[in-house]
Amino acid sequence: MKPNASIFVVLALFITACQPKESSRASDAAVGTDNLAVEIARGEYLVTAIGCNDCHTPKIFGPQGMSLDYDRLLSGHPASEDLASYDTLTTGSWVLMSSSLTAYVGPWGTSFASNLTPDGTGIGTWTEAQFAKAIREGKAKGLDGARPLLPPMPWQNLVNLSDEDVHDIFTYLKSLKPVRNIVPNPLPSMAVK
Repeated sequence: MKPNASIFVVLALFITACQPKESSRASDAAVGTDNLAVEIARGEYLVTAIGCNDCHTPKIFGPQGMSLDYDRLLSGHPASEDLASYDTLTTGSWVLMSSSLTAYVGPWGTSFASNLTPDGTGIGTWTEAQFAKAIREGKAKGLDGARPLLPPMPWQNLVNLSDEDVHDIFTYLKSLKPVRNIVPNPLPSMAVK
């Protein structure tokens, strides 16, 4: 009977030793959280370095000049903002922009900076693959057969972003406060007034 008891004790110790520990699970969760925080921070760094806020964040003007409207961070051209009238002959030789720097007029027509927040009116329903297609192939909404992204979106400069870069940017954008803002559709040059 003693050999059976010894085998039982060894087997019990072996089974116990092979079970994952709670502290191990907790540290795995912490590593996952740390990784997400690193991805978001790196994505924010890339968005800032690339200059996405230059066009996709409305501006406010104060005593120090222009600054980003952080309440509408990366929410694109404000749907409520009317464009000022201008001389249409000028657009043949010049590119014009709105005072919020979110709408642009040129020989292609009028284009509006997109909403990049995770709201349904922005990229809320997009997949990472759609986002990658949009910025690497210049496809609106990252869809095959969609219209091309219009100036001044510099997607040609983004084609060589690594998969990690695209992932981190997308992760950062998905972490933002959603801003409901239906950006107008582009206007063809003949509709420009």
